Amino acid sequence: MKNYKAYCLDLDGTVYRGTEVIPEAKAFIERLQRKGIEPFFVTNNASMTQKQLSDKLARFGIKAENERIISSAVAAAKYIKHWHPKKSVYMIGSTGLEQALLQEGIKRVKENGDIVLMGIDRNINFDKLANACLEVRKGATFISTNGDLAYPSEKGLIPGNGAYTTLVAASTGIEPMYIGKPEMHMLEAIMLDFKFAKEEMVMIGDNYDTDIKAGIRFGIDTVHVNTGVTSTKEVLKKEVQPTYALESLLTWEI
Repeated sequence: MKNYKAYCLDLDGTVYRGTEVIPEAKAFIERLQRKGIEPFFVTNNASMTQKQLSDKLARFGIKAENERIISSAVAAAKYIKHWHPKKSVYMIGSTGLEQALLQEGIKRVKENGDIVLMGIDRNINFDKLANACLEVRKGATFISTNGDLAYPSEKGLIPGNGAYTTLVAASTGIEPMYIGKPEMHMLEAIMLDFKFAKEEMVMIGDNYDTDIKAGIRFGIDTVHVNTGVTSTKEVLKKEVQPTYALESLLTWEI
């Protein structure tokens, strides 16, 4: 396997499973860091700030610099700043999204926003959804951090941001632009901010339909690991294959 300058790792299912670290991934990250390479962490989770995600990784004994953690919230804020400069945002979301917008100097409003931006909000209610619909109907650009319809909890699968985004889309007849994987915006943000060439980057993940598809769409190498959502057996049936398929990151020598 070739060497890269930008190793982009998914988190849940690749580096950890909920509250448990995946030992092979931790060892792989440590091998990279011993070589002087700091990896990037790429997650659809828009609810947590970069620091909160860094702290979670630290509890697993993994050192991660805040600026190398790219969530769909961070990518959404960067996308808006780059493509919609000086535009105001009506936001539905959590601390992660709020902090990302603040970090990029983006103005938030309660009505008459240029953009409606939706991220996961565990305090979602009718009024927030109704306001989002009204803003979209008035002509606001509609953006969502990710299209995940459900995500796992200790009780089972519960509604994800994509479920609420779909409600607004169904009511207004306007489809949003999605930022998170399998879209390529997070990988694009890494390339632009850190000045990498695509051939220097690799996307590593357990979920073919999000992680691997994001890398394929962006045109970089991909590595599927058999530690989470999609099994290697399922991946081998796909029309477009990842660049590499590994049982775990234990077998990848750096």
